[in-house]
Amino acid sequence: MAKAKNNKLVIVLLGRPGAGKDTQQELLKKKFGLTSISTGDLLRQRAKIQDFTGKKIGQCINSGNRMATPIAFYLWMQKLEEFAKKQNVRGFIVDGSPRTVYEAEMLEMALDWYGWANKKVIYLWLSAKESMRRLTKRRICQKCGEIIPYIGDYKKLKKCPRCEGSLVARADDTREGIKKRLAWFKKEVLPVVNYFRKRGELRQINGEQPIEKVFQDVLGALKK
Repeated sequence: MAKAKNNKLVIVLLGRPGAGKDTQQELLKKKFGLTSISTGDLLRQRAKIQDFTGKKIGQCINSGNRMATPIAFYLWMQKLEEFAKKQNVRGFIVDGSPRTVYEAEMLEMALDWYGWANKKVIYLWLSAKESMRRLTKRRICQKCGEIIPYIGDYKKLKKCPRCEGSLVARADDTREGIKKRLAWFKKEVLPVVNYFRKRGELRQINGEQPIEKVFQDVLGALKK
């Protein structure tokens, strides 16, 4: 039997690369006191355990291959179980999933099992052209790895706002690499957007606006 439903907030952020998901996530975490479930972080932590699964996860990460969905969701379920034991978890933001319709369906079942009924799906719309422009110009801190988006006041930064490290272009932000990511988004993630749209759960926000305006629109969408 599934757990009783609760009103704790779950936010799913979707959008093309460069749409500002990380920026909006940080603003939302500060606003509502939320945590996040990062598929990438969970996989990297699991890879440190040098058993069969840990070693294979490490190989997938190093080779750039996509992780098998059952492995990712095994880690997800462990995290949700951890949240279920804590009374002070106000909600969380989904980071790095769902990447396919299959994952979206598994996410729905997992949230239902643990009683997380208050789910909001936000789609930060960004054109492929603007995505390419932002990604070819964004930078990363050589010291701490902070990603600096090419938007708003971030464009003016000369040093990392977190540690004052030097800012350089990301090695994988080449035009060819970005084209592959955009093609992957169209093939795999856009069907996820349509999946939630058909269910009447999607709230689309214009991600080409200034950061502050996007955030205000996101807050408005969360009230619906």
